[in-house]
Amino acid sequence: MAPLLDQLVDWLRIPSISTGGGDPADLRRAAEWAADHVRRAGGEAELVQVGDGNPLVVGDLRATRADAPTVLIYGHYDVQGAGETSAWTSPPFEPEVRDGRLYARGAADDKGNFWPLLAAACGLAAAGELPVNVRVVVEGEEEAGSASIAEWIRADERGADAAIVFDSGMVDERTPAITVGLRGLAMAQIEVRTGVRDLHSGIYGGTALSALHVLHRMLAEVVPGPDGAVREELRAGVLPPAEAERISWERLPPGEQVLSEVGGRPAYSGAEAEYYERNGADTSVEVNEVVGGEPRTVVPAHARAAVSVRLAPGQRADEIGPVLERLLRDAAPADADVTIAWHLADPSLFEPDLPALALAAQALERATGTAPALVRSGGSIPVVAEFAARGIPTIVTGFTLPDDAFHAPDESFLVANLELGERAARELLITLAEL
Repeated sequence: MAPLLDQLVDWLRIPSISTGGGDPADLRRAAEWAADHVRRAGGEAELVQVGDGNPLVVGDLRATRADAPTVLIYGHYDVQGAGETSAWTSPPFEPEVRDGRLYARGAADDKGNFWPLLAAACGLAAAGELPVNVRVVVEGEEEAGSASIAEWIRADERGADAAIVFDSGMVDERTPAITVGLRGLAMAQIEVRTGVRDLHSGIYGGTALSALHVLHRMLAEVVPGPDGAVREELRAGVLPPAEAERISWERLPPGEQVLSEVGGRPAYSGAEAEYYERNGADTSVEVNEVVGGEPRTVVPAHARAAVSVRLAPGQRADEIGPVLERLLRDAAPADADVTIAWHLADPSLFEPDLPALALAAQALERATGTAPALVRSGGSIPVVAEFAARGIPTIVTGFTLPDDAFHAPDESFLVANLELGERAARELLITLAEL
């Protein structure tokens, strides 16, 4: 355990922030750290620059037999910014172990989660025991849109027989999970202008067009109703979950428990009972931000908002995005200047009976002693949709837990899950040799 932990601590000390405020030199150092481990294991690795993005780590570890299948392993070395460092118990880039947890930014997302997979592949290769060819791809923009790796995957001609992504979590400390479905995203950054400056609300209010009033009318067209229902135009294409998935959901904590553990409140009566269906297999719409005006008597001339549609498997971002834009723009008066910037990512879905996923389920059960649950994530991992588009069956799993506080102050990872992750990774790589 000590070498596994000590090496991760070295990686976590590098503040490889990609979401603003990061230093390109630190991002490159974090990429070189991963590449060096592949080289020391006898493999080849290089940093690949795609446009002006952060460098990708692209490497190869060779199998012991010529006809071995090829497995691509993916992770990301970039991290979110630390936010207010005063909210951290210990400095975010000075890793510290407390009560069996390793605290640092990136400890869970994704350095600590991915490192056991990379360590297992390198360990097998260095010992001459690697039964599959391993392609290593580590990106530095997952927290900022994954543009570089998306372009790289689309241009890549080699592909792989399967991919493993350690960027997900467990159901609980005993139960591993395989994420068979991930939602996509159509996120609109909206700006509204209705004049050259704010106006006095006593003199001009009621006759001068307000940017905030316009923005609220636009948002009212797309937010869910009191029963949580999303407009049918925005749900077009949703695929129902497979029966095997529904059966697996019965093993998961009740939705009421899931919401209460994070301090959430039901959005409507009965929302708790529909948690897994609504948050993994259906479309949701959220207003993420509204900004405008001041706490004084003005008619605001400028307002902005962010609204996002989480896309269920079966939907396409390039189809739902224009629908959302039409609904928003149709609600704005002609005299308002509206601009919308987009972030789009497609959902992904892998059938549980695919050979790679079936083998992965067996491997995880052997490694952990518990059969994995088949789950869908309400979130998005853009690279997984790219793998799906290339026809590469992808095993999305990992060893984070709800208490790990990724993206928040005091992000952490159970030290015991480093060893568990490495054991599971070794079992996965050995088992996938049967492909």
